[in-house]
Amino acid sequence: MMQAIGESIFDVAYLLFAIISGITLLMKAKGRTVIALFGWMTLLLGVGDSFHLIPRMLNYWTDSDYTAALGLGKLITSLTMTAFYLLFEYVRRNKYGITGQKPVLATVWLLAAVRMALCCFPQNGWMSAEPSLLWGILRNIPFAILGVMTVVLWFKSASNDKALQWSWLAVTLSFLFYLPVVLWSQTVPIIGMLMLPKTCMYIWLIVMFIKTEKSTKISG
Repeated sequence: MMQAIGESIFDVAYLLFAIISGITLLMKAKGRTVIALFGWMTLLLGVGDSFHLIPRMLNYWTDSDYTAALGLGKLITSLTMTAFYLLFEYVRRNKYGITGQKPVLATVWLLAAVRMALCCFPQNGWMSAEPSLLWGILRNIPFAILGVMTVVLWFKSASNDKALQWSWLAVTLSFLFYLPVVLWSQTVPIIGMLMLPKTCMYIWLIVMFIKTEKSTKISG
């Protein structure tokens, strides 16, 4: 019961924070492309995660079977999270005036497309009470590579950016919390609790986005 209460409070607070922050960033963008992208990323994060977290919370508090809804929510979250990192590369390019590096952009697009395509295969068994571990690993291989690329690129590009200099660390930690869940949560359910600190890393990223909006308000 305590886990249900604590997790539900955390999830509701996170979703409200992400969605409200996303809308606020979009409203304050006023022609600033980077801030608008941050707004879409944050809103995408909150809305996408809601498809997974709401059925999870309902599963705690009702007697109905939300296995299918939870599976569909995980699929949607997987797709929106991939889009999140795709937009993040466009933020990097726009904010730091990067016009070249076409192979990098092409690779990001390729990894995102492969990840999304793999997520859509029925062999994933999203709606099943026991989804495929093999396909869970397969679809996360391009996602992990995309994560590593994001970490390296942001480490290099944002080293002198006060607001975003730790974005690479937030992404690194989010993946370190996420990958054990992919590999072992079906056999050791308690490992699923790592999704909470993973979510905290995205809250940290959103705070960075908000700081960027404030720091560029005058010059934007």
